[in-house]
Amino acid sequence: MIFAKVIGNVVATQKDKNLQGKKLLLCKETDHNGKPLNTYHVAVDAVQAGEGDFVLLSYGSSARMTDTTKNAPIDAVVMAIVDNVQITAK
Repeated sequence: MIFAKVIGNVVATQKDKNLQGKKLLLCKETDHNGKPLNTYHVAVDAVQAGEGDFVLLSYGSSARMTDTTKNAPIDAVVMAIVDNVQITAK
């Protein structure tokens, strides 16, 4: 899983029929503290995330295991909106 922040939408008028009706989000990868990294991902939204949300992305074949993404030609899915991160240091 990858931490990321949704920074925008991706609009594609011509796309595979299995992507019709699916929202594409531009996500910027972050560390566990929310600090931006230099990696971007385009992901299908399975949880109604929006711009500014911190999210978890699933990648590869696991991304095609949600009800929203089954049989779709995708490599990344937004599968959770992060409410809080708790780190217990020892």
